[in-house]
Amino acid sequence: MKSIYLSAIILLSFLLFTCKTQPEQEEKVINTAGISQVNHVEWSKDAVIYEVNIRQYSPEGTFKAVENDLPRLKELGVDIIWLMPVFPIGEVNRKATQSVMVEEMKDPAERKRILGSYYATRDYLSVNPEYGTTEDFKSLVKKIHELGMYVILDIAINHTAWDHPWVKEHPGYYMRINPDSIPWNKQWMKEHPAYFKKLKSLKMTYPIHPSEFDWWDVAELNFDNEDLQKEFIKIFTYWITEFDVDGYRCDHAHGVPLDFWEQLRPELDKIKPVFMLAESEEPEHHLKAFNMTYDWKLHHIFNDIAKNKKDAWAIAEHFQWIDTVYPENSFLMQFTSNHDENSWAGTEFERMGHGARTFAVLAATLPDMLLIYNGQESAFNKRLKFFVKDTIVWGDYSYADFYAKLTELKERNMALFNGEAGGALKVLSTPSDSNVFAFMRQEGDDRLLVICNLGDAAVDYTLHTKQRLGKMHELFTMTFTTFKRKTILTLKPWEYCVYE
Repeated sequence: MKSIYLSAIILLSFLLFTCKTQPEQEEKVINTAGISQVNHVEWSKDAVIYEVNIRQYSPEGTFKAVENDLPRLKELGVDIIWLMPVFPIGEVNRKATQSVMVEEMKDPAERKRILGSYYATRDYLSVNPEYGTTEDFKSLVKKIHELGMYVILDIAINHTAWDHPWVKEHPGYYMRINPDSIPWNKQWMKEHPAYFKKLKSLKMTYPIHPSEFDWWDVAELNFDNEDLQKEFIKIFTYWITEFDVDGYRCDHAHGVPLDFWEQLRPELDKIKPVFMLAESEEPEHHLKAFNMTYDWKLHHIFNDIAKNKKDAWAIAEHFQWIDTVYPENSFLMQFTSNHDENSWAGTEFERMGHGARTFAVLAATLPDMLLIYNGQESAFNKRLKFFVKDTIVWGDYSYADFYAKLTELKERNMALFNGEAGGALKVLSTPSDSNVFAFMRQEGDDRLLVICNLGDAAVDYTLHTKQRLGKMHELFTMTFTTFKRKTILTLKPWEYCVYE
């Protein structure tokens, strides 16, 4: 990503990152992180990514149901379809909730309802029969491509389900410890006697996750094993050669050694140029392995601003930090929700209140790529249950036009392109504008001005610029405003303005 910070004054005897008197004075940012060597496929430059939770996407919860809805997603402006794991889910030690295993449930009918965690993989080379057949999946991928979109698969390789065939066939693939050596939490032992008894009886004959108790539905893999690494390279290759997928979203990517990812990437690019997303925020992932990681820090800043724990200037400070630690031409993914946030932290409306749309505008217009989580275009305000069937309530797609305007803008305006293809971020607001964040981005003749009130009170805001911006068109209200070097605006609570 690239951004130029246009703010600096001398305060006392040293330079601070403020812009009270000269909001467009450049400050040179020193980046010691290097330049990303990863190939960014051409179609990712202006792409918007959309996460599909297949189980919860439709009442059927199938590949076919997703396929039937693809024309609508194309119309919404989606470019990349991220499919949550398509693999069969383990049954041994299956979770019923975050803290209860199926075997601890007394009611057989309730046990039958439990579908388990998407990330407890029983077989990496087949599809979950609950979603459909292999042919159904091939048809889905083909239809995605026919509509001019691309597809990446979600995959977790830190661990497998306890009933994955490797457990018996390749025990050396797993981390192995003696459960007697674990300093067990007494309260956890009391709450889960059946599970603890099983662990104790298995001893060294079964793989056991070495630490985090809430991951007890999976067995931890050992990436010191070179045969395991070779096996995973074959698996990643398989879905590209046999199904023509376009890349992967890699769960908990920082839990796998970086040298594996850097070994994997060129092997995949030999087959076709791929797009790789890491569920991570490690700058070094961008050097040779991944196209994009999550901007978790900015997401949490959004949440904190909504709760009055931080002010708008935290966004400017965040991008200054990004420019010092991330390799040039990295992509970061911006979002207001995803499957983890929705299920465990709450919907965007729970976390961001009346600012949910405002933060979505920022996620779409700040560097780099916008993520839409399935259902956000319907403004559904529901935490989807993680381990059981819990279908999205689609309603009347009340936010579809809102998101379509943003995705169309991103495709039309080069200033919003991802990475180095997009325009530099020029911050126009100041630290004293505690509730207002204003910025410009420009690439070639394409210019964008965004002004957001990040508070629940109206505010009179004075925008200072070096030059007259002239008449600009606002995306949502379809009105025109003439900007001079000094322009005073009255912003309603949580009002967002996007000018071209």
